[in-house]
Amino acid sequence: MRLVFLALALWGAVHPMWWFVKHMRDTGTGLGGLIDAWYVNASTTGLTWDLTIAAITLTVWVLGETVYRRAWLNLIAIPATFCIGVSCGLPLYLWLRSRPAPGNVGAARLFC
Repeated sequence: MRLVFLALALWGAVHPMWWFVKHMRDTGTGLGGLIDAWYVNASTTGLTWDLTIAAITLTVWVLGETVYRRAWLNLIAIPATFCIGVSCGLPLYLWLRSRPAPGNVGAARLFC
């Protein structure tokens, strides 16, 4: 499962970014034009809010579990979520979260 999560995080980082860069290159409007396009109609505005709420929910989950588990490296999923997207941040967090605990070899076999 760990490799699946890692592959999904990489795909979630590269694929959406390719489309964002393509849009900015095609329109010549840069990041401001990309953000404006997210609100061009009710459909894209709804999708933007859907992903924003999902990103906030993931952030609350990451913060809560990070404090509880004291796995501070997992916090890297938060900037990945807001700088790249939920499609990268969520599988990245699941990949980080599925690391075996030190001294717990049995769990390591489950997620390999």
